[in-house]
Amino acid sequence: MIAQDQTRTAKEAPGQHPGRYMTQKDLGQIKKRLNPQKRNALMLRGCYVDPNGNVLTTFKQSVGLVPQEDLEKFILLFRKALSGTQGQNLHPITFSNDQVESDEAYGLLSALNQTELEDDAVAEKLFNSVIDSIREENRALAQSVDEQLNSYNHLILLLSDRFDAAYRHGDDPDDPEMRENTFRYVVCAVCPVVQGKEQLRYDAQEGRFHTFRPEWQVSAPEVGFMFPSFEQGSANIYQAMYYTKDQSDTHEEFLKRIFHADVIMPAQEQRESVANIIQTALQEECSMEVVQAVNEKVSELIQEQKEDKQAEPLQFTGKDVRRVLESAGVSEEKLQKVEDGMQQVFGESAEIPAVNMVPTREFKVKTPNVQIRVAPDHADLVTTKVIDGVKYIMILADGDVEVNGVNIAIT
Repeated sequence: MIAQDQTRTAKEAPGQHPGRYMTQKDLGQIKKRLNPQKRNALMLRGCYVDPNGNVLTTFKQSVGLVPQEDLEKFILLFRKALSGTQGQNLHPITFSNDQVESDEAYGLLSALNQTELEDDAVAEKLFNSVIDSIREENRALAQSVDEQLNSYNHLILLLSDRFDAAYRHGDDPDDPEMRENTFRYVVCAVCPVVQGKEQLRYDAQEGRFHTFRPEWQVSAPEVGFMFPSFEQGSANIYQAMYYTKDQSDTHEEFLKRIFHADVIMPAQEQRESVANIIQTALQEECSMEVVQAVNEKVSELIQEQKEDKQAEPLQFTGKDVRRVLESAGVSEEKLQKVEDGMQQVFGESAEIPAVNMVPTREFKVKTPNVQIRVAPDHADLVTTKVIDGVKYIMILADGDVEVNGVNIAIT
């Protein structure tokens, strides 16, 4: 193995493609580093603020000096900020050449990483940017007096780490010589800190119960990021990995202030948009059989991609959606309408995560009065039929049928 003392340049780093996701292998390697038992990380910083963004306290501590029980809790929060489904909870944030060269937000992230959280002024500037985004979000909510009184504080956490990662020069799998590259990165986790409800507590000294004012407790992060992204043993300086807990909320203010990035369409909105495009374009051809075929094909492709730990999560262009619908028997006229609709909503060259094309955990059929949920691999048990002019949803009753806990007979 050939050792190198310096990080590869941007030109040498693998795969500088816009909007690339970290592979399961690369993401897994970072998560392995976040192990409280091994204490791999270097520096931990925190900033605790109230709902109005007023700083209550800050702290800076070497990871090696953090008590074990505390470190386990901190590391768990950082791991949460790198968890979830890519394309739904985890999103790549891509920086242009101009941003890398001269953008203030990018410069701050780069300085934060290069100084490994040692520079107080740099860390404070990042904290202030996060606090400004919290203030703006709270202002946009136009909270009532009661909501303001019950709103929560935030703990902004930063963690730095550095390690030697192996890679092949030129991204050539046939290159027998492995090289080592020093990879340094920072992880940020922005966590709500919530005060629980008042409860009765037993006072052993008095032998009485009194109202107990609960302490403030740190919850799982609602937003966070890792910078830079890690790709095949090297830093992708053109990208950060962004985390949001709520798939329906990508926290626009955070994106704008921390990354100077465009708004990301939330996963839920992407799925709803795709469904609307398909049903509007297909109209009378949008049958149960077509939707089942699309669900089955997309789920199959997602599973194939998941089995390859070194592959990025599957993404779809408008042409990819067209091909899937074509395999389901949709007419040429309708296919063109779908492709046009995808370009109009998402852009000509845009890609959307396959997981936002169809629900992968269930196949759901819904009427104004009835909901049917089926495992995706058994969606073929549900069909539609018109009998004597009346529309029916048919379910194959194969095996026992249970209603409210009672097995019934179908005669």
